[in-house]
Amino acid sequence: MQTPLLEMLFSFSWIVDWYSCRAQLLFFQHEMGTWFRLLDIQRVRLWESSTILRRQHFLIRSLGGKPDQSGSAKMNLAALEADAMSILKTITPTLDPILHKGQAGKVAVIGGCREYTGAPYFAAISALKIGADLSHVFCTKDAAPIIKSYSPELIVHPVLEESYSVRGEEGIHVSSKVLAEVDKWLERFDCVVIGPGLGRDPFLLHCVTEIMKHARQLNIPIVIDGDGLFLVTNNLDLVSGYPLAVLTPNVNEYKRLVQKVLNCEVNDQNAPGELISLVNRIGGITILRKGRSDLISDGETVCSVSIFGSPRRCGGQGDILSGSVAVFLSWARQSISVKEDLGIRLENPTVLGCVAGHKLRGYLPCLIIQCFKLAYTLCQNHNT
Repeated sequence: MQTPLLEMLFSFSWIVDWYSCRAQLLFFQHEMGTWFRLLDIQRVRLWESSTILRRQHFLIRSLGGKPDQSGSAKMNLAALEADAMSILKTITPTLDPILHKGQAGKVAVIGGCREYTGAPYFAAISALKIGADLSHVFCTKDAAPIIKSYSPELIVHPVLEESYSVRGEEGIHVSSKVLAEVDKWLERFDCVVIGPGLGRDPFLLHCVTEIMKHARQLNIPIVIDGDGLFLVTNNLDLVSGYPLAVLTPNVNEYKRLVQKVLNCEVNDQNAPGELISLVNRIGGITILRKGRSDLISDGETVCSVSIFGSPRRCGGQGDILSGSVAVFLSWARQSISVKEDLGIRLENPTVLGCVAGHKLRGYLPCLIIQCFKLAYTLCQNHNT
């Protein structure tokens, strides 16, 4: 016989799974707007009353400074805030019984090596949980058994090779073989994520460079994160002039991009203007600059998404975002093609995908906390 606590835990597990499915996304579209606004108010109150923030303010006052009570950056981004909820409602597809497997999205993650197996898993599994039908991981042979063990839902291809397993004279043959294995699948995907857990092995990066070129020839959207950004920063021609490329740099990755492309340091006082200059200098791409308020630009416009998530900045959060953006980008492309047939004009799908991906990711910690609170409250009520 199950105890009330176990019943609550099982209830909590069901709530999380229920939220993860696409049916919940549809419910989320129509019913959750008011709840999310309440969550925004609650998270602000929680953060402003937290012990960490009070200690930070005390330290600043002790040093003679004045704490920023608003919690916002010096630059005013309020006017740039995107209407993320409307974008989510617009691009999320409707569940239809006539759809077949794969029509809601097929995503591939290129990454995963001996050292890093968690990052490609997070990117691929988040794509599935958002609502993609199929999620593939192309990784090295060492990483494949580990990633396979994380989840039976992922399709894992152990085809990538690192330098230690390739003799000098075999390099060209092995590289051609790797590319041929990936090419068999590439044209099937709606979006490819490059970089989570990729590492910086020279031979592996060479193979991924060729994969990116082929994806571009096939006009497949590319989301670049992690070590994929290291690769692109040192070879900007891989993405220059490609409108379906999205870069998702964190603070340090963005700093390296600015230094490489603009030959200067990051200027937070004019972050929107600097971002537009960076995008235009690279040419034709979209950049999602991660930070306290994420900035997204395609070179023509800049929008901000400042939804608060977890105050922690642990490993894996960027990988979850890249997988989410990949799904929403593919949905945005489908939605735009349908709307254009009806004579309705929408924005750049890469921008829409970035906004939607950040919106949902920002609320997940709040949703999980609320689920814990609900389970705890139900357990307390049952005991009384």
